[in-house]
Amino acid sequence: MDSLSRAVVLVSGRGRNLQALLAARAAGTLPLNITRVITNRPGIPALDIAARASVPGTVLQPKGFSSRAAFDAELARHVAAENPDWVVLAGYMRILDSAFVQQFAGRLVNIHPSLLPRHRGLDTHRRALAAGDARHGATVHLVTADLDAGPGILQGSIAVAAQDTPTSLADRVMHQVETRIYPQALGWLASGRVDFADGRVRMDNRPLEAPIHVDCDST
Repeated sequence: MDSLSRAVVLVSGRGRNLQALLAARAAGTLPLNITRVITNRPGIPALDIAARASVPGTVLQPKGFSSRAAFDAELARHVAAENPDWVVLAGYMRILDSAFVQQFAGRLVNIHPSLLPRHRGLDTHRRALAAGDARHGATVHLVTADLDAGPGILQGSIAVAAQDTPTSLADRVMHQVETRIYPQALGWLASGRVDFADGRVRMDNRPLEAPIHVDCDST
């Protein structure tokens, strides 16, 4: 494991993307050593998933800190202690302050449940249905100080069904899209196929004009 890229995963919930990353690592398709999982919520399923994979977990809650900046500074200290090549947001439901983002710039990765730049922010599945979107999905992107505006790496989409509700659409995007494209994109980053230079994402040393897109309907 020592020769692999190192990653810390930040998570707030069920840990389905974390599970997909750990499964890909175990299968040998993701050259990434997840050294620690950090959460802001105690008792979540993601901690059990990490424990079953022998990945240490840390709970760091905002309560007791004087400010968001103070909490994020402590979070940054815990992350930096792992000496990570990548900081992976896998359903981490807090907006990180600019100092944190700047400290880990170029190695902070997120998956957002929409086809960015459509539907930045929260409640993306309801908004996609309300807008009458024919396709919906998720985007893996690098994180910048602007919310959900960092350069994209990989997108996946599925057709929106007439009977979809926000809940059913969210479940389908998670299972058909997110758990497929996040290990793929992180594999590209960890292996060096994708990098970030001069404010642009490059793949195989060529700038990406837009995120690579995959059709996930058959998944």
